[in-house]
Amino acid sequence: MRWRQFTRASYRGATTLVSTPLYSNTTLVVFIPTLAHGGTAVLLPKFDAGEFLRLSAERHVTHAMLVPVQYRRIMERPDFGDYDLSSYLVKFSTSAPFSAALKADVLSRWPGGLVEYYGMTEGGGSTMLVAHEFPHKLHTVGQPMPGHDIRLIDEEGREVAQGEIGEVVGSSGAIMTAYHNQPEKTREAEWRDAERRRFIRTGDIGRFDEDGFLILLDRNKDIIISGGFNIYPSDIEAELTRHEDVVEAAVVGIPSERWGETPVGFVTLRNAASVDGPALREWVNARVGKTQRLSELTILDSLPRSAIGKVLKRELRDLPRQPTRSG
Repeated sequence: MRWRQFTRASYRGATTLVSTPLYSNTTLVVFIPTLAHGGTAVLLPKFDAGEFLRLSAERHVTHAMLVPVQYRRIMERPDFGDYDLSSYLVKFSTSAPFSAALKADVLSRWPGGLVEYYGMTEGGGSTMLVAHEFPHKLHTVGQPMPGHDIRLIDEEGREVAQGEIGEVVGSSGAIMTAYHNQPEKTREAEWRDAERRRFIRTGDIGRFDEDGFLILLDRNKDIIISGGFNIYPSDIEAELTRHEDVVEAAVVGIPSERWGETPVGFVTLRNAASVDGPALREWVNARVGKTQRLSELTILDSLPRSAIGKVLKRELRDLPRQPTRSG
């Protein structure tokens, strides 16, 4: 993997369009290298897909860091093909799940490379997917970066075998010392291997494929345990987004007297969508396993997100709903 090409040489003379908050590590991944190597940073005060495309063409932008929801909004514009984006060398993404289908669309229609990073602010360890070099690995977040040690552990803190599912833990030279004045929280975040080397627990669940590429499944806290079975919301979300009327989907677990927890879904629809909630719920339940069937499905105008585009599932869990049907 020629990863150094994205850290030094490519930023000489770069014009980087910045459309995420400057306080975020997401932004700093491209902002600092641009300044350090004498490039130009063009700041977009507030993200707007049309303005982003206009500035990209006008300023001959070469680099950008976007979160997945921004890519989606850009690629959905009917006038996307009207803008000259031929100056782009590489685009980056991090901070939230990036679907394989959306990555493929970006690679197909947007000139330049595409690189996805996965990691934590705490610096436990990061992976990188050079998507244009590994188009058959778009369902992954790539391989550990040089000097980064990524492992998977089970609920008892034991490393799992190759191909098995576990919690992602990582270590690197950028690992945090501690959470400020929170020693208990620091201890909870740490895991040590047999040599007592220190790792940071991510709370993410995943597995490595046969080539060492990391496949993320879900956040540990988002896994739904229904009737004693582990349900990964991402599996149901992926199925929901296969429906032609669905733009995006999120699934969370809510308490159920019968099952302990039960999955409920939230979706946003395309403008011309004709499907309603009951029909969509019936459609997806016919395509997933019995334990994965949604008890409820709610159509929203938009999913709640953080400033850098992460879906806030805790807010979805708190939304008022009708009494749960235990199907």
